[in-house]
Amino acid sequence: MENVVQLIPVTPSIDQLARIIGNVAAPAFLLGAVASFISVLVSRINRVVDRAQFLHGITDGDAVKAYLKTDIPRLRHRASLLNRSLFCSILSAILTALIIIVAFISALFNVAHEYGVAMLFMAALLMFCASLIDLARETRIALHDNDLRM
Repeated sequence: MENVVQLIPVTPSIDQLARIIGNVAAPAFLLGAVASFISVLVSRINRVVDRAQFLHGITDGDAVKAYLKTDIPRLRHRASLLNRSLFCSILSAILTALIIIVAFISALFNVAHEYGVAMLFMAALLMFCASLIDLARETRIALHDNDLRM
């Protein structure tokens, strides 16, 4: 039992924990921003799905609204972009959470973690950028003439 106790490192001091918490403040803010962004993406996906369901509900005999059904391929493309954007955002959030976990675990076991955390942070930011790019592409095709007609 003494061998096991010797393997466990000394618990970090309050100063060490304060430094760790200070170091993970930026990733924590990034995690909050990504969570808010995910909420926006889910809202946009819901609007696209609602619109597609409405268009699928239009009967072929309704001559007044039948032209709106030509918008379904555009909605599919928007949904695809939003889905990929959502996936990248979730991956960014997971990577950001891993940064925080790695920082605390490495401090607990007194292991150098700078390179690993830097790589995780860059990967999280790359995924977030990819998500933003897909959202930008989706917003470029979001407003269409059919959306403005009553």
